[in-house]
Amino acid sequence: MRRLNKELLNGAFEFPESLKVGTYPSHLPEKVIQFGEGNFLRAFVDWMFQQMNKNGLFNGRVVVVQPLSHGFIPKLNEQDGLYTLILKGIRNGHAVAEEEIISSISRGINLYTDWAEYLRCAENPDIEFIVSNTTEAGIAHNPSDRPDDQPPASFPGKLAVYLYHRFKHFAGDPQKGMVIIPCELIDRNGDNLKRIILRLTQEWGLPAEFKEWVEKYNYFLNTLVDRVVPGYPRDELQEITDRLGYEDHLLNTGELFHLWVIEGPRELQERLPFTKVGLNVVWTDDLTPYRTRKVRILNGAHTSCVPVAFLYGLDTVGEMVDHPVLGQYTKEVIYKEIIPSIELDEKMLTEFAEAVLERFQNPYIKHYLISILLNSTSKFKTRALPSLLRLIDKNGRVPEKLSFSLACLIALYQGTVEGSSMKCRREQREFTLQDDLHVLEFMQMAWAEWDNPELGVLALVRKV
Repeated sequence: MRRLNKELLNGAFEFPESLKVGTYPSHLPEKVIQFGEGNFLRAFVDWMFQQMNKNGLFNGRVVVVQPLSHGFIPKLNEQDGLYTLILKGIRNGHAVAEEEIISSISRGINLYTDWAEYLRCAENPDIEFIVSNTTEAGIAHNPSDRPDDQPPASFPGKLAVYLYHRFKHFAGDPQKGMVIIPCELIDRNGDNLKRIILRLTQEWGLPAEFKEWVEKYNYFLNTLVDRVVPGYPRDELQEITDRLGYEDHLLNTGELFHLWVIEGPRELQERLPFTKVGLNVVWTDDLTPYRTRKVRILNGAHTSCVPVAFLYGLDTVGEMVDHPVLGQYTKEVIYKEIIPSIELDEKMLTEFAEAVLERFQNPYIKHYLISILLNSTSKFKTRALPSLLRLIDKNGRVPEKLSFSLACLIALYQGTVEGSSMKCRREQREFTLQDDLHVLEFMQMAWAEWDNPELGVLALVRKV
């Protein structure tokens, strides 16, 4: 069977009528650097650039860089940046499926094998936007980063080197500043990223002129993203491949619903005209209420309920919310603990929660719990811990279900570190947890100490 690539796209291949297919847009210049090649950005940001390109409103493509030493940039380049995106859901009471070959990515760069090519992108005057999704743990300061590392370990370190190279190449031209749009789910993601960049600038002894250029002529936008993206549809792969008639190793799936809230100058709307093609993008002066509602209810429900459901033996979000025990548990976490911890209009929160539960029940999306468990510790800190702590302050006691969720999270991390992951076991079978290596090593050490009967479970819990 033939593989998806530009030759297939531009050839005489007969694609299914249900699939939106264009020609390979090799004439469009590269305008965006994207940190992260994962499912979410490809089903969200790159899909949005695709919609604008089809309508002649952006006319640019995305260079994807691999922020970690492992990834699938080779697969991306083998397919010439192309992949099939399938979006499913309910619209106006009817089941809807949209299928499209996304062609907004021009190529991928592995920073660990082609650092020089990454820096050459900084010399391209057409590239003016940066987007990222390096998980909640990605926007963090690493004191070990150095400006001559190829590359620095952290995402902010990599970005700081990129910006400094651009600053030098264009001799500090104010017109060559970047619009930087992080999608990581941390509070004030743009502000935090900028703060770390400026800190590295000082630590590395870079010129004061560069610091001024970063502060005055680069936009660091705070954002909020929302779309459930289950990703690669393993269970349906053969059926989808047979129907499409070609192989796609980057096949991606997501829900129809999408929302991108961007806090930033309104003049950027003309440079990024998402709303002109009907995309659900909100430009605002304050995204705080949007973020609080989404992160604490939608993401908080995921992060607090998924460890419980996974240890119980379930595998998907749909199974979780439809289950007589776990479905009720999820509702009680949301309505009895998360919502009472948020100091916003209760009606607004309740309506959003109802919509979230409907999205969780989307019968056309298989969102695997194991994928949600990626980097669970940093997610819990951002998404669930604020609700837990607020209820302690408010009621003077520990909330029953959120604390039970934390207990289940600790129980998940009872395993053995192998390489950069942890091998664990639940009753049904073994599974692999992905998290920062220092987290996995800490959890392994904590559980090993618990095996000492003199320490006991209380010491384990206190340590974690």
